[in-house]
Amino acid sequence: MSRRTKMELVAGLDMGSGRVTCLIGAPDAATGAVKVLGGSSVVCRGLKGGVVINIIEAASAVNRAVEEAEAASGSTVSSVWLGVRGSHLQSFNNRGAYNIARTDREITADDVTSVVASARAIPLSSDREILHVVPQGFSLDRQRGVPNPVGMEASLLEVDVHLVTASSAHLSNIMRAVAQAGFEIVEPVYGLLAAGELLVTPEEKELGCVLIDLGGQSISLGVYCEGALKYSKEIACGSDFITRDLAVGLKTSIATAERIKIKHGIAHPTLLNGDADIECHGIDGRTPLRVKTSTMMGIILPRVEELFCVVADDLQNSSYADVVAPGGAILTGGGALMPGMEAAASQILGVSVRRGVPHPDLVEVDEAWLSPAYSTALGLLYYSTTPRWAGVDARTVARKRPLWMRKLVLAVEDIFK
Repeated sequence: MSRRTKMELVAGLDMGSGRVTCLIGAPDAATGAVKVLGGSSVVCRGLKGGVVINIIEAASAVNRAVEEAEAASGSTVSSVWLGVRGSHLQSFNNRGAYNIARTDREITADDVTSVVASARAIPLSSDREILHVVPQGFSLDRQRGVPNPVGMEASLLEVDVHLVTASSAHLSNIMRAVAQAGFEIVEPVYGLLAAGELLVTPEEKELGCVLIDLGGQSISLGVYCEGALKYSKEIACGSDFITRDLAVGLKTSIATAERIKIKHGIAHPTLLNGDADIECHGIDGRTPLRVKTSTMMGIILPRVEELFCVVADDLQNSSYADVVAPGGAILTGGGALMPGMEAAASQILGVSVRRGVPHPDLVEVDEAWLSPAYSTALGLLYYSTTPRWAGVDARTVARKRPLWMRKLVLAVEDIFK
């Protein structure tokens, strides 16, 4: 494959729960679809629940993931769209208003930018910053339900927005790890938001549904209705809890428990076919063990039930439980790979559940990358091609400075510290 110029490419870097995934793609300007050229996913001990706990390990994993993705795609990139997650992210809804004082009263793109800016003008503590301002819908002279007011006429323009905020320290640490690996950040993106653009259909967004990204150490929830994201939440638990339960219950290592979970794990009793023996080793890696499938299920099923009960309780407390019934739930993330997860989620949540798979018209990708484990990285590629309303703050502009300038700023900060 001939090497492509970096201007033709986009790279999505998902900093997840203990893994770093990088996909490189080429957008098609005519169709809006993205062709995935190559990718890589590596284990990272410098991440925990989407938060950097060892910046050297994290930077090394980023470097390895991007270099392997470059080798697989036959291309080179210098910048990435950075996917973030974790319980340090918090979100809420707000409303902004803007008076159109001109005599013609025709709404322009600048007016839209101004009303969105008024909606994001909220008091925040010094240790937090706004990551996203997502318009949910506009109102013209109190008339709601306008998706795009540009070119229309009104005296009062209002907007409802969904605000996603992040811990400044945690976000800076993730960005530092990427910078130390030698790559620029085009934009930090909430991974759930990127995955939702790719996996949730317009019909589901309109009717009402919930996107559940089941990661290793966190669960991301996104409720859609009336065509927009209405609620999002990061929950500090995930599929790694199942692995730990297996390791403790079977008296084996984490690595062995993870292998057993992936190869033999079942999340719903209807899938049990006989009670076979599973051969593995004890925690020392040498002592042979035989584990019954029923014994393994006795450990897995209570934890799966607990995870989805936590999701159900959160939806109930958010007052959005009834909203998601028409479209049901879309399940994605690495934790969704275990057979029976959809059935377990449907039984506990009381709604229809499907596995999140990208529409073939949106991404052209090898079968290996269609796994739910890579949906955020795929979503980042697609997110990079979708238009959004402006409203960039000064810190985001600073992130788009040349790499040498940002490294100089970080060096000066370290000196003063």
